[in-house]
Amino acid sequence: MDVSVAARDLVSVLLVEDDPGDTLLVKELLADGDAQVRLTTVRTVAEARRNLAGQDCVLLDLDLPDATGLEALRLLDDPDGVAVVVLTGRSDAQLGVAAVAAGAQDYLLKGEVDPDLLARVIRYAVGRVKAEEMQRQLREERLLAMEKARLERGLLPSPLLDDPRLRADFRYQPGRQRALLGGDFYDLVQADDGTVHAMVGDVCGHGPDEAALGVYLRVAWRTMMLAGRPVDEVFDAMQRVLVHERHLDGLFATLCTLSVSADRETADLRIAGHPAPVLLTPDGAALLSAPIGIPLGVLDEASWEAQTVKLGPQWSVLLFTDGLIEGRIGSGAERLGPERLAEMAGQFAAAGGDWRASLLDDLVRTVCALNQGDLVDDVAALMLTRVADA
Repeated sequence: MDVSVAARDLVSVLLVEDDPGDTLLVKELLADGDAQVRLTTVRTVAEARRNLAGQDCVLLDLDLPDATGLEALRLLDDPDGVAVVVLTGRSDAQLGVAAVAAGAQDYLLKGEVDPDLLARVIRYAVGRVKAEEMQRQLREERLLAMEKARLERGLLPSPLLDDPRLRADFRYQPGRQRALLGGDFYDLVQADDGTVHAMVGDVCGHGPDEAALGVYLRVAWRTMMLAGRPVDEVFDAMQRVLVHERHLDGLFATLCTLSVSADRETADLRIAGHPAPVLLTPDGAALLSAPIGIPLGVLDEASWEAQTVKLGPQWSVLLFTDGLIEGRIGSGAERLGPERLAEMAGQFAAAGGDWRASLLDDLVRTVCALNQGDLVDDVAALMLTRVADA
């Protein structure tokens, strides 16, 4: 029975009452009040359970043919998102209090209810349930966000470096909003023979699947480097991992690796479709040169040639992903590019002071300023520096 129908403020109420006189009284009270209610009436808890869908509030008598007292409330089985207001006799006020303690939102004493009180109790009970549900959802979202953050932080690398002559700095910035992990990846390990291996890579795309694939590739690289496998073999294995784990055919990844010799004077550079790193020395900044191999995942039969580069006694090498160089210059279509990045890094280095401590942050801040806004692509940057002789 519809007492009042107004779609905007309509509240659906289920009255569970077996006494015809009390049922009629509730209907009249609702009709006389200012509540806009669609009322459904049933006589038992069993009927009520079958009619809970779409209800906002249940008015529950505690003396029914199939349940009495708190048993009636228990048999409703904690209706999710539905407010419950119990109806008790004048002599059962304590039962009403007990019902609220057991989960009901409120209670009313029969014979002491007027139209305004009934409308107010229903309105407050429904609002309280909705507020509690919103708080529950917010708590769940916060917990999920915390778990996600812990997981993503745990998937970022913990570089393995044990050489006082070397210093490593990192900067990681996912392009996805509120993400901690993107499709770019980096890592750094020191092998038993003293060689230090550094790498940065970039899975094409920006979603969580690409982020997961980046983790697979990084872990594969680290595992094989720590096992002492040749770098050529490592590239082949990473390509097999990518082809096996990628969710889309044609998905590829770029990669740049630098293997610094134990004497810290030279390094082997390998590039798979990736931007070349920047070498910073007292003489200035320049892009390192090496044969550019094809990205991982493009051709089944591929090779990546190493180029030995001379580093010298004092140096820093900056490895980065293309998110750092694809920002625009002002409002036009021109991109920053690797040459300008090298020039910019050289200018910060020439300024002196402890420039290495702030270089990566300075570069990202400057690139964002030139782009006139945040970068949309992932950014991973790793700078390895020879700081002193042991």
